[in-house]
Amino acid sequence: MHLLNSQKKTPVTALALAIGLALQTGAVMAQDTNTSSQDSSVAPSAAAADKDVTSLTSVTVTGYRASVQKALDVKRGELGMVDAIMAEDVGKFPDLNLAESLQRIPGVVITRDAGEGRNITVRGLGPDFTRVRINGMEALTTVGSSDQTGGTNRSRGFDFNVFAADLFSSMIVHKTASADVEEGSLGATVDLNTAHPFDYEGFTLAANTQASYSDMSGKTDPRVSALIANTWADGTFGALLSVAYSEKQTLEEGSGTGRWANGPSNGGFNPDSSFTEALGEDVYTPRFPRYTQMLHDQKRLGVTGSLQWKPSSDTLFTLDAMYSKIDAERDEHYIEAISFSRNVTKLPDGTSFTGKPETLVNDGYVDPATGGLLYGNFDNVDVRSENRHDEWSTVFKQLSLTGKHSFTDDFMIDGKVGTSSSNHDNPVQTTIMMDKRDVDGYSYDYRGNKWAPVIDYGISPTDPTGWNLSTIRMRQSTVDNDFHTGELNFNWRLSDGFSLRGGVLAKNYKFASTEARRTANEAIVPDFADGTTVVPTNLVDQVSLKGVSGSPGTWVVPDFGGIADHFNIFNGQDTFALSPYAASERSVTEKDRGGWLMGEFSFNVGAIPVSGNLGVRYVKTSQSSHGIAVINGENTPVEAKRDYNDTLPSLNLVAELTPDFLLRFGAAKVMARPGLGSLTPGVTVSVSGGARTVKGGNPNLDPIRAKTYDFAAEWYFQESSLLSVGLFYKDIDSFAQNTNEIRPFNTSGLPDNVATDLGASPDDDFSFSVPINTPGGALKGAEANYVQTFTFLPGKFSNLGAQLNYTFVDSKIQYMTSKGDNSLKTDLTGLSRHSWSATLFYEGDRFSGRVSATNRDDYLIDVPGREQGFTDDVHGQSGNTFVDASLRYKLNDKMELSLEGTNLTNEPSQTWIGASSQLPLDYSETGRVYLVGFRYKL
Repeated sequence: MHLLNSQKKTPVTALALAIGLALQTGAVMAQDTNTSSQDSSVAPSAAAADKDVTSLTSVTVTGYRASVQKALDVKRGELGMVDAIMAEDVGKFPDLNLAESLQRIPGVVITRDAGEGRNITVRGLGPDFTRVRINGMEALTTVGSSDQTGGTNRSRGFDFNVFAADLFSSMIVHKTASADVEEGSLGATVDLNTAHPFDYEGFTLAANTQASYSDMSGKTDPRVSALIANTWADGTFGALLSVAYSEKQTLEEGSGTGRWANGPSNGGFNPDSSFTEALGEDVYTPRFPRYTQMLHDQKRLGVTGSLQWKPSSDTLFTLDAMYSKIDAERDEHYIEAISFSRNVTKLPDGTSFTGKPETLVNDGYVDPATGGLLYGNFDNVDVRSENRHDEWSTVFKQLSLTGKHSFTDDFMIDGKVGTSSSNHDNPVQTTIMMDKRDVDGYSYDYRGNKWAPVIDYGISPTDPTGWNLSTIRMRQSTVDNDFHTGELNFNWRLSDGFSLRGGVLAKNYKFASTEARRTANEAIVPDFADGTTVVPTNLVDQVSLKGVSGSPGTWVVPDFGGIADHFNIFNGQDTFALSPYAASERSVTEKDRGGWLMGEFSFNVGAIPVSGNLGVRYVKTSQSSHGIAVINGENTPVEAKRDYNDTLPSLNLVAELTPDFLLRFGAAKVMARPGLGSLTPGVTVSVSGGARTVKGGNPNLDPIRAKTYDFAAEWYFQESSLLSVGLFYKDIDSFAQNTNEIRPFNTSGLPDNVATDLGASPDDDFSFSVPINTPGGALKGAEANYVQTFTFLPGKFSNLGAQLNYTFVDSKIQYMTSKGDNSLKTDLTGLSRHSWSATLFYEGDRFSGRVSATNRDDYLIDVPGREQGFTDDVHGQSGNTFVDASLRYKLNDKMELSLEGTNLTNEPSQTWIGASSQLPLDYSETGRVYLVGFRYKL
């Protein structure tokens, strides 16, 4: 932080300044980690800072406690409001997963995929509103997942699970805007920084190996990482290489309903049903009640490299390279009643079969509080068993060159050029299904535990005989995100209390998505040797739940490998030929050109030092969107172009009421570009099991714009300790949302064959979704943060410390219908009103340990709902509390043993439909994970 009266600062404050300068402004022996850091031109001289720091050189702080102290030093030294997570030691990050580390910061909550942190929400604003930079350059990575967790990511949200945490040395979360930080964020800008050779003195080597055991899958997997760095030529040249590799096998089990729909949906139940209540508009039935089993197998490799050259004390060049690849396979096993989610289906070959309109409801129980048909007994039900196999990978690459040069003590420039790419490839996404049709005596019962229904299929679910091969669904997809960035900046100290900074930036971004599907209808399947579609018993497998109790807990599924080999389905020929799926062939290109100018100042108001910055950023965005529209019954490529510009002023102020008590204020105009999927012209029609959707695009969506105000008080009451309170308010001027309505496909104006080619009927109910701009609304909240090392306690107790934080967020957004009428007024999706994190740690000479808990409240995942009867309601997810622990023992200065545990309470994931009814959607558990490790450092 830039202050005039350095002589009043305590040694701890001087240390904070020195570390802040070293890490954030790229002093000649340190990395340039953050383009938003303040330059030393308006700060006390480095020599003065070094003189103050000398008094602390006898104190050695290590491990997690050192990470906490460095994070507070960074926070204290910034003009804006930031929080940080710092590496404990060389190549040793506090958590195994980046998102799971970030959730320990006030205001940050995460979503998980297969039990692992994937996305973050900051102060109630979801992944699309948070920008991520790697070594100062914007990047975006996307992965695939199961349908119930969102499928393949085609949004602006960053998937943190692509990377191993060991590759990074720090994460900085900028919660307020400043002119020198690129636009694009309403929530936060997150800087992920890798290590550089000048971070260390001379030769450095560190290696870590762990064995990871999942109690749910019963599998043990390896994790290894290593870092090597050195400097030569009197410290003017350095090189660093780090590598991380891990494998992970996860078993995920639970139950699902595929959402709930009312009686008349999908043609309605058979009017001859004896239990007529089920036919009502205000009675809701699960669309395909089932138990679920998913087996995830992931392999992750990451490599970073860095070269630094300091030809003189005034010049520094840094070349950074990064490579990361995640390979994954996933197998999904289901057995369900498919009738409830489909109408009459007619295939191109003339075959037809009937779902819900043929189903008789014999008996049932309707919950008067929710309208849910919690118990039902049915005849003429089609039972389906599925085996799905996915193979996907994401490869991330980044290369950047940074340079800085001081022409004089008062004038310097810095620049960066770089490129990054994220290429997601999903070459195998295949589901093999087999059915038993018109089964009598099917029943389900949710009256006990709604997350563990009792299901009687009317047949033996373990009987391998009599199943008909019904569907072979084959899909391939890719998602590419590419950035090309160049920037040039200057810093000119005009006086002891004022510096003028500015720069220009050019950034090209491209998103491209492709998909291929079977050319033939996926419900047209070949016959077996006997001339029928009856699956031979030797091509039927049996699966059993291992981690959760189900009723039933064992059922048969198609033998995926056996049937795939039998019909040679991956030969790409004849009935298994694939062709481009036009509705998913889409791309968005953005060219951003901008400049910024900012003054940094420091002065005294009486005896109170005040510092800050005032600036403005201007950016012009040229957007080009490509997609497919159905015109006169033909798929027609369309392109939409538009330009828009934004002028974004910002102000940050810091007042030092005492050397250890700071007041902060920030105000800014900010913007975030619309979601990528929303910008595509044309429509996307999708049929996945019982899910039927039509999604339209809107390339003329305006950005989400807001005015933000932040206030915070920070008291650094002792070394490595903090008590702070922050308030924030965001006036969201414009917003973008998806409208939802349920209606038959044949009302869409699209040709009927679009539905029939996908195995659906034109009379089936589809969920129609169109993005529109809406007025927005206010978001406000508060954060409280307490960090303390208990050095005042006697003996070994002085090695204890604690971190506690709490965040409250409130927002009300006016959602609208596709006709522009007001709909719901409720929270933003992804917003948890209450969240907290708590960590108790101990750092001794040899033994160290910590236990952490993180909690987030319930939050919405879909507004409005996507089923008949719920288009004026919401989908949501229950809150959760995750507990992790870590123990470490130093054998000597070079070697260390570790024992860690994550998700120690086996916290489930629970989603629901209806704000008040909370009828179950999906439930899953992934189990606990234990790790034992050995670390060596030279």
